[in-house]
Formats: sequence, C-alpha cells, structure tokens
Amino acid sequence: MQNIHSYTAEELVPHSGDMSLLDEVLAVAEETLRARLTVRDDGIFSRGGRVPAYVGIEYMAQAVAAFSGYHAREAGKPVELGFLLGTRHFTTNVAAFDCGSELQIAVERLLQADNGMATFECRLNGEGTEQVARLNVYQPDNIEEYLKEKR
Repeated sequence: MQNIHSYTAEELVPHSGDMSLLDEVLAVAEETLRARLTVRDDGIFSRGGRVPAYVGIEYMAQAVAAFSGYHAREAGKPVELGFLLGTRHFTTNVAAFDCGSELQIAVERLLQADNGMATFECRLNGEGTEQVARLNVYQPDNIEEYLKEKR
C-alpha cells in the first residue's frame, strides 16, 4: 500500500456535514484502502456517549467510497455517488462504540463487474473492537441518468 497525502477524506467521499465520518485516509493501493476515524459524540449516530455497532457498516461503506473516490480522481474523473446494496457475513464483537475511540477500517475489492457492481471485504478494528463484513455496492456510469430513471 502506498501512503497518500494528496487528498483529504472529504475530497474522496461525497458526503458532508454530520454524514462525513472518516477523519483520514491512511493508505491506498490498486485493490485496498485503509482509513481512520474517531467516533464522534456530536454526530447524528451518538446515543449517550456511544454509537451503535451497526454504524460500523456505514464506516466501512465510507471507506469503500473513499477507495472509489481516490481511483476516480487519479483517473481524472469526478468523485461520484454510489449505493450500498447489502451486507453479508457481518460480525461484531461489540454492541456499540465508545465516543472518542479510534477505529481503523481496511477494505479490499474482491470483485468489480463492468456494470458498476462491486464486492468489498471490510475490517474495522479498534481497542477491543473487531468487525468484519462483505459489502455489495453499485456505482452507475451516469448517476444523473440513474436517479432520473428511479423517479
């Protein structure tokens, strides 16, 4: 994996405000990405100083989005929206994350189809915390046309 310093997480993930959850992209390679975040107490997911463990799926999905955003930028293309289609094989050893704790996410692209579908193996780790999931995602070639068709 190579270290990246040329893009911030905000430049790679098409989210903003309370929904921008990653703090930093640590490293990226052709098929993998590592990111870091601190669980926030001021976000929309915080419940009394804790964030439910299922939010880990969103943390993983944003790391996948950062992976896609990085490769788009490197190819001279804009960062586009994508869709989380589903999660398989989700395991967690915690019910919630403590706010203020640091988490690292590693994603690896397992499959990329020509139609925009992809599968990623994801791991989230922190002190005493481990989650694993396989995410199925979709990124259409033309997001504007896709959204128009779905109305």
